Amino acid sequence: QVQLVESGGGSVQRGGSLRLSCAASGFTSSTHGMSWYRQALGKECELVASISTVTGLTRYGASVTGRLTIFSDDANNTLYLQMNNLKPEDTAVYVCCSGWSKHDYWGQGTQVTVST
Repeated sequence: QVQLVESGGGSVQRGGSLRLSCAASGFTSSTHGMSWYRQALGKECELVASISTVTGLTRYGASVTGRLTIFSDDANNTLYLQMNNLKPEDTAVYVCCSGWSKHDYWGQGTQVTVST
């Protein structure tokens, strides 16, 4: 059974940092590539970042470039999202999923709230 379980969300003030984790089981993230999406209340789901765990190639959404970093620990089948200099507009549910462009598996999400 495939599971993706996010953790690390919480509430921080503007300028703060958080590190999100996504523990994968039931499939090998190193052969799939992985991504983070987010959905804020009343807004469409937005790609945050993706990583090709084969090549190490990464890509980021325009609104997060330079502040967020995606990386993976393939030995532990865990995906991370390091978030620095957080802004109120980063407030959303963050969800990890398998794949670079085709996403077969999704986690339940973790809430990130950034206050002014």
